[in-house]
Amino acid sequence: MSQTVPFFITIPHAGEKVPTETPWLASLPEEILMADVDRYVDVLYKPALTKLEIPYQLTEWHRYAVDLNRVPSDVDEQAVQGTPKKAGTHTDGYHWVMTKGGIQLMPTPMSAKTHRDLTQLIYEPFHQSVRNYYELFQQKGFKNIYHIDAHSMPSIGTKMHRDPGQLRADIVVSDCSQKSCDATFRDLVIAAYTISGFKVAYNWPYLGGRVTEQYGRPELGHHAIQVELNRALYMNEKTKKIIPEHEQVQNKIFQAVSYIKSELPKLKPSQS
Repeated sequence: MSQTVPFFITIPHAGEKVPTETPWLASLPEEILMADVDRYVDVLYKPALTKLEIPYQLTEWHRYAVDLNRVPSDVDEQAVQGTPKKAGTHTDGYHWVMTKGGIQLMPTPMSAKTHRDLTQLIYEPFHQSVRNYYELFQQKGFKNIYHIDAHSMPSIGTKMHRDPGQLRADIVVSDCSQKSCDATFRDLVIAAYTISGFKVAYNWPYLGGRVTEQYGRPELGHHAIQVELNRALYMNEKTKKIIPEHEQVQNKIFQAVSYIKSELPKLKPSQS
């Protein structure tokens, strides 16, 4: 693991393992089970992360069971028994009640105990690892730490997105409306993916998720940014199978991540 550049990447939605606590997911056909998973994002990024010795954090667990880009309180009465939030508040929240395509997943709400058990099994280990990276780099004396949260997105917005029916860019970079990182890091990330051959959009249709929101504290030198990758570039969105073009995408990602790592030592954040 490279510790000379304070940079790491998280991939919270590529896991496909279904825990025993969510049996309703076990019998779903692949097209439904994988509808909202960031399938293959780990495959696309791993060559770069390994060769460039960039620390990273993955999960084996399926996001429908626990979505690591949410927080445990992002649940409604359809998801967890006894929750005060009304049905429909968090259908794609911490525990997914239905897919982004509107297909019901949970037949009945889970118990509060199951919610706690899943949090301990999936949420806490992942986020403890993220916190550990920040602490590690801080202990090494770095004043600024840089974090990319890598995701994938449908090529066209669904009715549950902000951009229903709209064709999307290759990459969407999001920083919680300029709150989760310094502008110098944002500009570097956008430039890196653009130079590597991607068409890049900024803060549309995604503003950033709970990961960037939680960890992006530029006033503390913690710079987190979300990067969404268009699934049509590397997979058949209907069958959820990878396509040969994924190797080109893999190469472009390598170029982008390599450029970011090489340029980070030159950054001078405004609040540093």
